[in-house]
Amino acid sequence: MKPNIHPENYKLVAFKDMSNEDVFITKSTAESKETIEFEGVTYPLVKLEISRTSHPYYTGKSKLVDTAGRIDKFKNKYTKFKK
Repeated sequence: MKPNIHPENYKLVAFKDMSNEDVFITKSTAESKETIEFEGVTYPLVKLEISRTSHPYYTGKSKLVDTAGRIDKFKNKYTKFKK
């Protein structure tokens, strides 16, 4: 690896998915005021709303949020095009 190409603050950081409590460690320049102890080591903590372990595209579990019956209206409108 070439010397002096990474920023000075490039370090191991813990990322925590708040929806399923999954924690993973990777190198990053992300800054954080919080820390977490993971497997006996203290890391800076970055909280995520969604990650690879909770995103519907990666998990295969898509969630439909139906507000005011929009999905039903759509299905009813386009049922005539069904084969």
